[in-house]
Amino acid sequence: MNTNLYAIFRARFPDDLDDCWLETSDGLYYSWRDCERGSAKIANLFASLNLPAGARIAAQVEKSPEALMLYLATVRAGFVYLPLNTAYRATEMAYFIENASPSVVVCAPKNFGWIAQTAFARGTSHIFTLDEVSREVNQGRNSGSLLSRAVHFSDRFETVHRDPDDLAAILYTSGTTGRSKGAMLTHGNLASNITVLHDVWHWQKDDVLLHALPLFHIHGLFVAAHGALYNGSKMIFLPKFDSAEVIHHLPRSTIFMGVPTYYVRLLADPLFTRDKCSNMRLFVSGSAPLLADTCAQFSDRTGHTILERYGMSETAMLTSNPYLGQRKPGSVGPALPGVSVRVVNTEGDSCAIGEVGEIQVKGPNVFQGYWQMPEKTAEEFTDDGYFNTGDVGFFDDDAYLSIVGRSKDLIITGGYNVYPKEIESIIDEQPGVLESAVIGVPHPDFGEAVIAIVVPRADAALSEQAIIQTLKNTIANFKVPKQVHMVKELPRNTMGKVQKNLLRDQFKE
Repeated sequence: MNTNLYAIFRARFPDDLDDCWLETSDGLYYSWRDCERGSAKIANLFASLNLPAGARIAAQVEKSPEALMLYLATVRAGFVYLPLNTAYRATEMAYFIENASPSVVVCAPKNFGWIAQTAFARGTSHIFTLDEVSREVNQGRNSGSLLSRAVHFSDRFETVHRDPDDLAAILYTSGTTGRSKGAMLTHGNLASNITVLHDVWHWQKDDVLLHALPLFHIHGLFVAAHGALYNGSKMIFLPKFDSAEVIHHLPRSTIFMGVPTYYVRLLADPLFTRDKCSNMRLFVSGSAPLLADTCAQFSDRTGHTILERYGMSETAMLTSNPYLGQRKPGSVGPALPGVSVRVVNTEGDSCAIGEVGEIQVKGPNVFQGYWQMPEKTAEEFTDDGYFNTGDVGFFDDDAYLSIVGRSKDLIITGGYNVYPKEIESIIDEQPGVLESAVIGVPHPDFGEAVIAIVVPRADAALSEQAIIQTLKNTIANFKVPKQVHMVKELPRNTMGKVQKNLLRDQFKE
Protein backbone atom coordinates (compact mmCIF):
# COMPACT_ATOMS: atom_id res chain seq x y z
CA MET A 1 0.00 0.00 0.00
CA ASN A 2 1.27 3.46 -0.89
CA THR A 3 1.14 5.57 2.29
CA ASN A 4 2.31 8.75 0.58
CA LEU A 5 0.16 11.51 2.10
CA TYR A 6 -0.97 12.67 -1.30
CA ALA A 7 -2.14 9.16 -2.21
CA ILE A 8 -4.15 9.07 1.02
CA PHE A 9 -5.78 12.43 0.23
CA ARG A 10 -6.37 11.55 -3.44
CA ALA A 11 -8.31 8.42 -2.51
CA ARG A 12 -10.74 10.65 -0.61
CA PHE A 13 -11.31 13.35 -3.25
CA PRO A 14 -14.98 13.79 -4.27
CA ASP A 15 -16.24 11.57 -7.06
CA ASP A 16 -16.82 14.66 -9.18
CA LEU A 17 -13.41 16.30 -9.59
CA ASP A 18 -15.09 19.40 -11.00
CA ASP A 19 -16.51 20.21 -7.55
CA CYS A 20 -15.00 23.27 -5.89
CA TRP A 21 -11.80 22.57 -3.95
CA LEU A 22 -10.84 26.16 -3.07
CA GLU A 23 -12.69 29.43 -3.29
CA THR A 24 -10.55 32.55 -2.84
CA SER A 25 -11.58 35.86 -1.29
CA ASP A 26 -11.55 37.51 -4.73
CA GLY A 27 -13.98 35.00 -6.18
CA LEU A 28 -11.65 32.56 -7.95
CA TYR A 29 -12.65 28.87 -7.93
CA TYR A 30 -10.24 25.95 -8.07
CA SER A 31 -11.64 22.47 -8.62
CA TRP A 32 -10.31 19.18 -7.30
CA ARG A 33 -9.24 18.52 -10.89
CA ASP A 34 -7.16 21.73 -10.72
CA CYS A 35 -5.54 20.38 -7.57
CA GLU A 36 -4.78 17.05 -9.24
CA ARG A 37 -3.44 18.57 -12.46
CA GLY A 38 -1.58 21.50 -10.89
CA SER A 39 0.24 19.36 -8.35
CA ALA A 40 1.08 16.87 -11.14
CA LYS A 41 2.71 19.57 -13.27
CA ILE A 42 4.84 20.83 -10.39
CA ALA A 43 5.74 17.27 -9.38
CA ASN A 44 6.82 16.55 -12.96
CA LEU A 45 8.97 19.67 -12.93
CA PHE A 46 10.67 18.55 -9.72
CA ALA A 47 11.17 15.06 -11.16
CA SER A 48 12.91 16.60 -14.18
CA LEU A 49 15.52 18.26 -11.97
CA ASN A 50 17.15 14.93 -11.03
CA LEU A 51 17.07 15.81 -7.34
CA PRO A 52 18.68 13.42 -4.84
CA ALA A 53 16.52 11.04 -2.85
CA GLY A 54 15.04 12.79 0.17
CA ALA A 55 15.74 16.24 -1.27
CA ARG A 56 14.37 19.13 0.74
CA ILE A 57 12.24 21.74 -1.00
CA ALA A 58 12.07 24.95 1.02
CA ALA A 59 9.23 27.41 0.53
CA GLN A 60 8.96 30.95 1.83
CA VAL A 61 5.89 32.04 -0.10
CA GLU A 62 2.73 34.00 0.48
CA LYS A 63 -0.43 32.01 1.11
CA SER A 64 -2.23 31.12 -2.13
CA PRO A 65 -3.86 28.12 -3.84
CA GLU A 66 -0.60 27.67 -5.76
CA ALA A 67 1.34 27.53 -2.49
CA LEU A 68 -0.86 24.65 -1.34
CA MET A 69 -0.35 22.91 -4.70
CA LEU A 70 3.42 23.35 -4.23
CA TYR A 71 3.22 21.52 -0.90
CA LEU A 72 1.10 18.72 -2.33
CA ALA A 73 3.40 18.37 -5.35
CA THR A 74 6.43 18.07 -3.07
CA VAL A 75 5.07 15.17 -1.03
CA ARG A 76 3.50 13.63 -4.15
CA ALA A 77 6.92 13.56 -5.82
CA GLY A 78 8.43 11.94 -2.72
CA PHE A 79 10.46 14.92 -1.54
CA VAL A 80 10.56 16.69 1.83
CA TYR A 81 8.67 19.94 2.34
CA LEU A 82 10.24 22.73 4.37
CA PRO A 83 7.77 25.60 5.03
CA LEU A 84 9.30 28.85 6.28
CA ASN A 85 7.59 31.80 7.93
CA THR A 86 7.16 34.69 5.49
CA ALA A 87 8.38 37.10 8.18
CA TYR A 88 11.88 35.58 8.36
CA ARG A 89 14.72 37.90 7.34
CA ALA A 90 18.10 37.27 5.72
CA THR A 91 19.97 36.11 8.86
CA GLU A 92 17.27 33.60 9.73
CA MET A 93 16.88 32.35 6.16
CA ALA A 94 20.64 31.88 5.87
CA TYR A 95 20.60 29.57 8.89
CA PHE A 96 17.67 27.47 7.67
CA ILE A 97 19.12 27.06 4.18
CA GLU A 98 22.56 26.19 5.50
CA ASN A 99 21.18 23.72 8.04
CA ALA A 100 18.63 21.96 5.82
CA SER A 101 20.64 22.13 2.56
CA PRO A 102 17.53 22.28 0.35
CA SER A 103 17.98 21.36 -3.31
CA VAL A 104 15.17 23.75 -4.23
CA VAL A 105 14.09 27.06 -2.70
CA VAL A 106 10.81 28.69 -3.74
CA CYS A 107 10.18 32.28 -2.71
CA ALA A 108 7.90 35.23 -3.35
CA PRO A 109 8.93 37.25 -6.45
CA LYS A 110 9.64 40.37 -4.36
CA ASN A 111 12.27 38.48 -2.32
CA PHE A 112 14.03 36.71 -5.18
CA GLY A 113 17.14 38.91 -5.15
CA TRP A 114 18.30 38.45 -1.58
CA ILE A 115 17.01 34.88 -1.18
CA ALA A 116 18.71 33.74 -4.39
CA GLN A 117 21.98 35.26 -3.22
CA THR A 118 21.64 33.55 0.16
CA ALA A 119 20.64 30.17 -1.27
CA PHE A 120 23.16 29.95 -4.13
CA ALA A 121 25.96 30.85 -1.71
CA ARG A 122 24.98 27.84 0.41
CA GLY A 123 24.82 25.29 -2.38
CA THR A 124 21.14 25.31 -3.39
CA SER A 125 20.85 24.28 -7.04
CA HIS A 126 17.44 25.67 -7.97
CA ILE A 127 15.68 28.89 -6.98
CA PHE A 128 12.14 29.59 -8.17
CA THR A 129 9.59 32.30 -7.54
CA LEU A 130 5.93 31.50 -6.98
CA ASP A 131 3.24 33.68 -8.49
CA GLU A 132 0.51 34.32 -5.99
CA VAL A 133 -2.12 34.55 -8.76
CA SER A 134 -2.03 32.08 -11.63
CA ARG A 135 -3.51 34.64 -14.06
CA GLU A 136 -0.06 36.25 -14.20
CA VAL A 137 1.34 33.09 -15.80
CA ASN A 138 -1.48 32.98 -18.32
CA GLN A 139 -0.73 36.55 -19.33
CA GLY A 140 2.93 35.76 -19.86
CA ARG A 141 4.41 37.70 -16.96
CA ASN A 142 6.96 36.35 -14.45
CA SER A 143 8.24 33.90 -17.04
CA GLY A 144 11.00 32.72 -14.70
CA SER A 145 8.51 31.49 -12.11
CA LEU A 146 7.88 27.95 -10.92
CA LEU A 147 4.39 28.02 -12.40
CA SER A 148 5.58 29.24 -15.80
CA ARG A 149 8.11 26.40 -15.90
CA ALA A 150 5.60 23.83 -14.66
CA VAL A 151 2.90 24.70 -17.20
CA HIS A 152 4.88 22.92 -19.94
CA PHE A 153 4.89 19.57 -18.10
CA SER A 154 2.29 16.82 -18.18
CA ASP A 155 -0.73 17.07 -15.91
CA ARG A 156 -0.45 13.38 -15.10
CA PHE A 157 1.92 12.07 -12.47
CA GLU A 158 2.12 8.73 -10.69
CA THR A 159 2.42 9.51 -7.00
CA VAL A 160 5.75 8.22 -5.66
CA HIS A 161 5.50 5.31 -3.24
CA ARG A 162 6.28 6.22 0.33
CA ASP A 163 6.23 4.13 3.51
CA PRO A 164 4.96 5.46 6.86
CA ASP A 165 8.49 6.09 8.18
CA ASP A 166 9.59 8.11 5.13
CA LEU A 167 10.14 11.81 5.78
CA ALA A 168 7.42 14.19 4.53
CA ALA A 169 8.29 17.54 6.12
CA ILE A 170 10.72 19.40 8.34
CA LEU A 171 9.35 22.13 10.59
CA TYR A 172 11.81 24.42 12.31
CA THR A 173 11.12 25.22 15.94
CA SER A 174 13.29 27.44 18.09
CA GLY A 175 15.20 26.19 21.12
CA THR A 176 16.15 27.86 24.40
CA THR A 177 19.70 28.26 23.13
CA GLY A 178 18.40 30.28 20.19
CA ARG A 179 19.48 27.59 17.72
CA SER A 180 16.50 26.47 15.64
CA LYS A 181 15.81 22.75 15.37
CA GLY A 182 14.23 20.99 12.40
CA ALA A 183 11.51 18.58 13.53
CA MET A 184 11.33 15.65 11.09
CA LEU A 185 7.74 14.53 10.43
CA THR A 186 6.97 11.43 8.42
CA HIS A 187 4.08 10.50 6.14
CA GLY A 188 2.93 8.16 8.92
CA ASN A 189 3.11 10.86 11.60
CA LEU A 190 0.89 13.22 9.64
CA ALA A 191 -1.50 10.59 8.29
CA SER A 192 -2.13 9.06 11.70
CA ASN A 193 -2.89 12.45 13.21
CA ILE A 194 -5.35 13.67 10.61
CA THR A 195 -7.12 10.30 10.60
CA VAL A 196 -7.72 10.62 14.34
CA LEU A 197 -8.78 14.28 14.12
CA HIS A 198 -11.22 13.45 11.33
CA ASP A 199 -13.06 11.07 13.66
CA VAL A 200 -12.70 13.06 16.89
CA TRP A 201 -13.99 16.29 15.36
CA HIS A 202 -16.80 14.52 13.47
CA TRP A 203 -15.96 15.85 9.99
CA GLN A 204 -19.05 15.58 7.80
CA LYS A 205 -19.66 15.21 4.08
CA ASP A 206 -20.97 18.73 3.51
CA ASP A 207 -18.43 20.56 5.70
CA VAL A 208 -16.88 23.77 4.38
CA LEU A 209 -13.67 24.96 6.05
CA LEU A 210 -13.12 28.71 6.36
CA HIS A 211 -9.30 28.82 6.19
CA ALA A 212 -7.69 32.02 7.50
CA LEU A 213 -4.48 30.58 9.01
CA PRO A 214 -0.98 30.82 7.48
CA LEU A 215 0.33 27.80 5.55
CA PHE A 216 3.85 27.74 7.01
CA HIS A 217 2.52 26.71 10.43
CA ILE A 218 1.47 23.23 11.59
CA HIS A 219 -1.97 24.59 12.52
CA GLY A 220 -2.82 25.98 9.10
CA LEU A 221 -1.22 23.25 7.00
CA PHE A 222 -1.24 19.95 8.90
CA VAL A 223 -4.43 20.46 10.93
CA ALA A 224 -6.74 22.76 8.96
CA ALA A 225 -5.80 22.10 5.31
CA HIS A 226 -5.12 18.40 5.95
CA GLY A 227 -8.53 18.08 7.60
CA ALA A 228 -10.33 19.45 4.54
CA LEU A 229 -8.18 17.42 2.13
CA TYR A 230 -8.78 14.18 4.03
CA ASN A 231 -12.52 14.86 4.18
CA GLY A 232 -12.77 15.97 0.55
CA SER A 233 -14.20 19.28 1.76
CA LYS A 234 -14.27 22.66 0.08
CA MET A 235 -12.14 25.42 1.60
CA ILE A 236 -12.92 29.13 1.52
CA PHE A 237 -9.30 30.20 1.33
CA LEU A 238 -8.46 33.63 2.73
CA PRO A 239 -4.94 35.06 2.20
CA LYS A 240 -4.81 36.06 5.87
CA PHE A 241 -7.06 36.65 8.84
CA ASP A 242 -9.29 39.67 8.47
CA SER A 243 -12.30 39.88 10.79
CA ALA A 244 -14.54 41.50 8.17
CA GLU A 245 -13.68 38.84 5.58
CA VAL A 246 -14.21 36.02 8.08
CA ILE A 247 -17.57 37.41 9.17
CA HIS A 248 -18.60 37.79 5.51
CA HIS A 249 -17.90 34.13 4.73
CA LEU A 250 -19.11 32.53 8.00
CA PRO A 251 -22.72 31.99 6.80
CA ARG A 252 -21.43 29.66 4.03
CA SER A 253 -18.97 27.79 6.27
CA THR A 254 -19.25 25.06 8.89
CA ILE A 255 -15.73 24.88 10.42
CA PHE A 256 -13.29 27.59 11.45
CA MET A 257 -9.87 27.13 13.05
CA GLY A 258 -7.91 29.96 14.60
CA VAL A 259 -5.55 31.17 17.29
CA PRO A 260 -6.95 33.02 20.33
CA THR A 261 -6.05 36.37 18.74
CA TYR A 262 -8.56 35.68 15.95
CA TYR A 263 -11.39 35.11 18.40
CA VAL A 264 -10.54 38.26 20.39
CA ARG A 265 -10.68 40.32 17.18
CA LEU A 266 -13.94 38.75 16.05
CA LEU A 267 -15.53 39.61 19.39
CA ALA A 268 -14.35 43.20 18.99
CA ASP A 269 -16.37 43.52 15.77
CA PRO A 270 -20.06 44.41 16.35
CA LEU A 271 -20.95 42.70 13.04
CA PHE A 272 -19.93 39.34 14.55
CA THR A 273 -23.30 38.03 15.68
CA ARG A 274 -25.07 34.80 16.55
CA ASP A 275 -26.90 35.07 13.23
CA LYS A 276 -23.62 35.01 11.26
CA CYS A 277 -22.67 31.76 13.01
CA SER A 278 -25.98 29.95 12.52
CA ASN A 279 -24.54 27.60 9.86
CA MET A 280 -21.34 26.92 11.78
CA ARG A 281 -20.69 23.52 13.31
CA LEU A 282 -17.27 23.86 14.94
CA PHE A 283 -14.85 26.56 16.10
CA VAL A 284 -11.37 25.26 17.05
CA SER A 285 -8.63 27.18 18.86
CA GLY A 286 -4.98 26.33 19.37
CA SER A 287 -1.33 27.41 19.10
CA ALA A 288 -1.66 29.54 22.27
CA PRO A 289 -3.68 29.52 25.51
CA LEU A 290 -7.29 30.62 25.16
CA LEU A 291 -8.39 32.85 28.03
CA ALA A 292 -11.47 31.61 29.89
CA ASP A 293 -12.97 35.10 29.56
CA THR A 294 -12.63 34.95 25.76
CA CYS A 295 -14.29 31.54 25.73
CA ALA A 296 -17.19 32.79 27.87
CA GLN A 297 -17.72 35.93 25.76
CA PHE A 298 -17.69 33.86 22.59
CA SER A 299 -20.26 31.43 23.95
CA ASP A 300 -22.55 34.28 25.05
CA ARG A 301 -22.25 36.02 21.67
CA THR A 302 -22.61 33.01 19.35
CA GLY A 303 -24.04 30.08 21.28
CA HIS A 304 -20.92 28.07 20.31
CA THR A 305 -18.28 26.78 22.73
CA ILE A 306 -14.80 26.99 21.22
CA LEU A 307 -13.04 23.62 21.13
CA GLU A 308 -9.50 23.99 22.46
CA ARG A 309 -6.81 21.44 21.65
CA TYR A 310 -3.06 21.00 22.24
CA GLY A 311 -0.23 20.14 19.90
CA MET A 312 3.22 21.19 18.81
CA SER A 313 5.47 21.13 15.76
CA GLU A 314 7.18 17.91 16.88
CA THR A 315 3.98 15.97 17.45
CA ALA A 316 1.04 17.53 15.60
CA MET A 317 -2.07 17.24 17.81
CA LEU A 318 -1.93 15.48 21.18
CA THR A 319 -5.12 16.27 23.07
CA SER A 320 -8.52 17.78 22.34
CA ASN A 321 -11.63 18.79 24.18
CA PRO A 322 -14.45 16.52 22.97
CA TYR A 323 -16.77 17.29 20.10
CA LEU A 324 -19.56 15.69 22.10
CA GLY A 325 -19.33 16.20 25.85
CA GLN A 326 -17.97 18.86 28.13
CA ARG A 327 -15.45 21.37 26.76
CA LYS A 328 -13.67 22.80 29.77
CA PRO A 329 -12.32 26.38 29.58
CA GLY A 330 -8.64 26.44 30.46
CA SER A 331 -8.24 22.77 29.57
CA VAL A 332 -7.00 21.21 26.32
CA GLY A 333 -8.95 18.02 26.92
CA PRO A 334 -8.02 14.32 27.13
CA ALA A 335 -5.34 12.60 25.05
CA LEU A 336 -6.35 11.75 21.49
CA PRO A 337 -6.97 8.07 20.66
CA GLY A 338 -3.66 6.25 20.15
CA VAL A 339 -1.69 9.01 21.89
CA SER A 340 -0.23 8.52 25.37
CA VAL A 341 0.21 11.63 27.50
CA ARG A 342 1.67 11.57 30.99
CA VAL A 343 2.68 14.15 33.60
CA VAL A 344 5.78 13.37 35.65
CA ASN A 345 7.74 15.00 38.46
CA THR A 346 11.46 15.77 38.49
CA GLU A 347 12.22 12.15 39.46
CA GLY A 348 10.25 10.85 36.48
CA ASP A 349 7.39 9.45 38.55
CA SER A 350 3.77 9.99 37.53
CA CYS A 351 2.12 12.98 39.15
CA ALA A 352 -1.05 12.70 41.17
CA ILE A 353 -4.31 14.22 39.91
CA GLY A 354 -3.97 17.99 40.09
CA GLU A 355 -0.20 17.85 40.62
CA VAL A 356 1.82 19.95 38.17
CA GLY A 357 4.65 18.29 36.31
CA GLU A 358 6.44 17.85 32.99
CA ILE A 359 4.25 16.75 30.07
CA GLN A 360 5.61 13.78 28.11
CA VAL A 361 3.99 12.16 25.07
CA LYS A 362 4.22 9.05 22.90
CA GLY A 363 2.37 7.88 19.80
CA PRO A 364 2.40 7.41 16.02
CA ASN A 365 2.15 11.19 15.59
CA VAL A 366 5.43 11.93 17.41
CA PHE A 367 8.27 13.03 15.13
CA GLN A 368 11.39 11.06 14.18
CA GLY A 369 13.80 13.53 15.75
CA TYR A 370 15.64 16.77 15.02
CA TRP A 371 17.34 17.19 11.66
CA GLN A 372 21.10 16.60 12.00
CA MET A 373 20.89 16.78 15.79
CA PRO A 374 21.10 13.17 17.07
CA GLU A 375 22.38 14.23 20.48
CA LYS A 376 19.56 16.72 20.97
CA THR A 377 17.05 14.12 19.79
CA ALA A 378 18.36 11.57 22.31
CA GLU A 379 18.24 14.19 25.06
CA GLU A 380 14.56 14.93 24.44
CA PHE A 381 13.33 11.32 24.61
CA THR A 382 13.06 9.14 27.71
CA ASP A 383 14.40 5.60 27.87
CA ASP A 384 10.88 4.24 27.30
CA GLY A 385 10.30 6.38 24.22
CA TYR A 386 8.35 9.39 25.53
CA PHE A 387 9.07 12.85 24.16
CA ASN A 388 9.66 15.65 26.66
CA THR A 389 7.43 18.48 25.45
CA GLY A 390 8.98 21.11 27.71
CA ASP A 391 5.47 22.11 28.82
CA VAL A 392 4.23 21.68 32.36
CA GLY A 393 0.66 20.94 33.38
CA PHE A 394 -1.69 18.62 35.25
CA PHE A 395 -4.58 16.20 34.77
CA ASP A 396 -7.94 16.60 36.48
CA ASP A 397 -10.26 13.82 37.67
CA ASP A 398 -11.68 13.42 34.13
CA ALA A 399 -8.21 13.02 32.56
CA TYR A 400 -8.47 16.48 30.98
CA LEU A 401 -5.06 18.11 30.62
CA SER A 402 -4.39 21.72 31.62
CA ILE A 403 -1.16 23.48 30.66
CA VAL A 404 0.13 25.95 33.23
CA GLY A 405 3.49 26.97 31.84
CA ARG A 406 6.53 26.11 29.78
CA SER A 407 9.75 24.91 31.27
CA LYS A 408 11.75 26.26 28.34
CA ASP A 409 10.55 29.89 28.65
CA LEU A 410 8.70 29.69 25.37
CA ILE A 411 6.58 32.73 24.56
CA ILE A 412 3.55 32.23 22.29
CA THR A 413 2.41 35.51 20.79
CA GLY A 414 -0.43 35.54 18.27
CA GLY A 415 0.07 31.80 17.77
CA TYR A 416 3.78 32.09 16.93
CA ASN A 417 6.56 30.60 19.05
CA VAL A 418 9.25 32.95 20.37
CA TYR A 419 12.24 31.87 22.44
CA PRO A 420 13.81 34.60 24.58
CA LYS A 421 17.43 33.51 24.19
CA GLU A 422 17.53 34.38 20.49
CA ILE A 423 16.37 37.95 21.17
CA GLU A 424 18.53 38.37 24.27
CA SER A 425 21.67 37.46 22.35
CA ILE A 426 21.00 40.22 19.80
CA ILE A 427 20.19 42.83 22.46
CA ASP A 428 23.29 41.92 24.49
CA GLU A 429 25.52 42.61 21.49
CA GLN A 430 24.32 46.21 21.17
CA PRO A 431 26.66 48.97 22.42
CA GLY A 432 25.85 50.09 25.93
CA VAL A 433 23.97 46.93 26.94
CA LEU A 434 25.24 45.00 29.95
CA GLU A 435 22.63 42.25 29.87
CA SER A 436 18.99 41.62 29.10
CA ALA A 437 16.06 39.34 29.81
CA VAL A 438 13.13 38.74 27.47
CA ILE A 439 9.81 37.56 28.86
CA GLY A 440 6.20 37.09 27.83
CA VAL A 441 3.41 38.94 29.64
CA PRO A 442 -0.37 38.56 29.28
CA HIS A 443 -1.87 40.46 26.35
CA PRO A 444 -5.62 40.62 25.57
CA ASP A 445 -5.11 40.32 21.80
CA PHE A 446 -1.95 38.26 21.24
CA GLY A 447 -2.24 36.00 24.29
CA GLU A 448 1.27 36.99 25.28
CA ALA A 449 3.35 40.04 24.39
CA VAL A 450 7.14 39.97 24.13
CA ILE A 451 8.91 42.55 26.29
CA ALA A 452 12.59 43.10 27.07
CA ILE A 453 14.20 44.18 30.33
CA VAL A 454 17.63 45.71 29.73
CA VAL A 455 20.45 46.62 32.11
CA PRO A 456 22.55 49.45 30.60
CA ARG A 457 26.28 49.70 31.11
CA ALA A 458 27.46 52.49 33.38
CA ASP A 459 26.99 55.91 31.80
CA ALA A 460 25.45 54.40 28.65
CA ALA A 461 22.57 56.27 27.05
CA LEU A 462 20.24 53.60 25.68
CA SER A 463 17.10 54.25 23.68
CA GLU A 464 14.10 51.91 23.62
CA GLN A 465 13.37 53.00 20.06
CA ALA A 466 16.93 52.27 18.89
CA ILE A 467 16.92 48.77 20.40
CA ILE A 468 13.56 47.96 18.82
CA GLN A 469 14.65 49.30 15.43
CA THR A 470 17.82 47.17 15.50
CA LEU A 471 15.72 44.09 16.25
CA LYS A 472 13.24 44.94 13.48
CA ASN A 473 16.15 44.97 11.02
CA THR A 474 17.39 41.59 12.24
CA ILE A 475 14.50 39.29 13.13
CA ALA A 476 10.86 38.68 12.25
CA ASN A 477 8.46 41.35 13.53
CA PHE A 478 6.49 38.94 15.73
CA LYS A 479 9.66 38.37 17.79
CA VAL A 480 10.36 42.07 18.33
CA PRO A 481 9.50 43.25 21.89
CA LYS A 482 6.48 45.49 22.26
CA GLN A 483 8.30 47.36 25.01
CA VAL A 484 11.84 47.72 26.36
CA HIS A 485 12.28 48.58 30.04
CA MET A 486 15.58 49.84 31.53
CA VAL A 487 16.53 48.57 35.01
CA LYS A 488 19.61 48.75 37.22
CA GLU A 489 19.89 44.97 37.68
CA LEU A 490 18.08 41.70 37.04
CA PRO A 491 16.79 39.61 39.97
CA ARG A 492 18.81 36.43 40.53
CA ASN A 493 18.64 33.39 42.78
CA THR A 494 21.52 32.07 44.85
CA MET A 495 22.85 30.15 41.83
CA GLY A 496 23.01 33.35 39.76
CA LYS A 497 20.10 32.43 37.48
CA VAL A 498 17.81 35.28 36.42
CA GLN A 499 14.42 34.87 38.10
CA LYS A 500 12.12 35.53 35.17
CA ASN A 501 9.08 34.64 37.25
CA LEU A 502 9.73 37.78 39.33
CA LEU A 503 10.11 39.86 36.16
CA ARG A 504 6.84 38.50 34.79
CA ASP A 505 5.08 39.47 38.03
CA GLN A 506 6.68 42.93 38.00
CA PHE A 507 5.82 43.76 34.40
CA LYS A 508 2.57 41.81 33.92
CA GLU A 509 0.53 45.02 33.82
